Amino acid sequence: MLTLLSSFSCRPITNLQRPLRLLLLQPISIHTHLNLNPNPNPHSFLPLMAFSTGSPSPTQSPQLTKRVGTHNGSFHCDEALGCFMIRLTDKFSNAEIVRSRDPQVLESLDAVLDVGGVYDPSQDRYDHHQKGFQEVFGHGFSTKLSSAGLVYKHFGKEIIAKELQVNEEHPDVFRLFLAIYKSFMEAIDAVDNGINQYDTDQPARYVNNTHLSSRVGRLNLDWIDPDQSSTKENEAFQKAMALAGGEFLDSLRFHAKSWLPARSIVMECLSARWDIDPTGEIMVLDRFCPWKLHLFELEEELKINPSIKYVLYQDERAKQWRVQAVAVSPDRFESRKALALQWRGLRDEELSEATGIPGCVFVHMSGFIGGNKTYDGALAMARASLKL
Repeated sequence: MLTLLSSFSCRPITNLQRPLRLLLLQPISIHTHLNLNPNPNPHSFLPLMAFSTGSPSPTQSPQLTKRVGTHNGSFHCDEALGCFMIRLTDKFSNAEIVRSRDPQVLESLDAVLDVGGVYDPSQDRYDHHQKGFQEVFGHGFSTKLSSAGLVYKHFGKEIIAKELQVNEEHPDVFRLFLAIYKSFMEAIDAVDNGINQYDTDQPARYVNNTHLSSRVGRLNLDWIDPDQSSTKENEAFQKAMALAGGEFLDSLRFHAKSWLPARSIVMECLSARWDIDPTGEIMVLDRFCPWKLHLFELEEELKINPSIKYVLYQDERAKQWRVQAVAVSPDRFESRKALALQWRGLRDEELSEATGIPGCVFVHMSGFIGGNKTYDGALAMARASLKL
């Protein structure tokens, strides 16, 4: 029997507190005061922020506020997101962002991202442009990291644990750490490092400029803008941080409130499959949730054999039961074992007569899904189709 580790398995997450949001709304101690956002967006996750280009003000001790550096000039998604994330940590909470390429300035800072030619986490240096850099996230991922990926690798578990309000060693933290890298962070690393999504020499069929990295890139100052000042550039970078950081927090909260409970449900139902049918090839969802990707991942992780052929769940709107054939892979339409060929395209009494099972509603022409008025009828359809 499988052991369910997730603390979210027995209760839905309906009232997650928002400690990160509260952290972001705290006032920031800064060296220069640039009113970059006089009309704040109510959906923004960032408070008013100031940037500097070098030394602290003589009226403020540099020890009072941590200073995190990145390069000035044109910016990309990785350093915007990296700066946003590192400010969520205890060590660099609400740090001042210093944008400069001056080596002397960078050397004086508490952390440096995406510039400086050094990767040394012991010194909080997180550049990835230097010759010989090949750092990856690990855990089966082989994409070279950007500055955002480096920050996530070293601080991601702390950020996630804060959102869940649990210890970093909690098993759910590590699950989300991997899931968020896979679904959100890896693409940012790959785009920044110029890694193609597909292994092909063929030109792309279409242009896609709607992904996060492209949208952040469009926030750079336009070449026709008459104001190319550092103040204007810093204002644009703040917008980039808000955009990238907001989507990161959206991803984190989706995974905490929706993805993780769904995974727990699928794991519970997967562990109960032998109680449903002696073949172990039929799974019943006792509560409907997004199940497909979880099923594929859990089958691989837990070495499930034989694989699940059919998943049963109740259609709450129609108050009927569905029998869905599992696809051969997440990105394919073909089923591992489609519902019986002789049933496809039939409905109601004609289908019930063909199957010998009362209450049948339909079977799709492709055989990927069917329906019955009752749970017992849907289970009978799945069992019968396994043998045909």
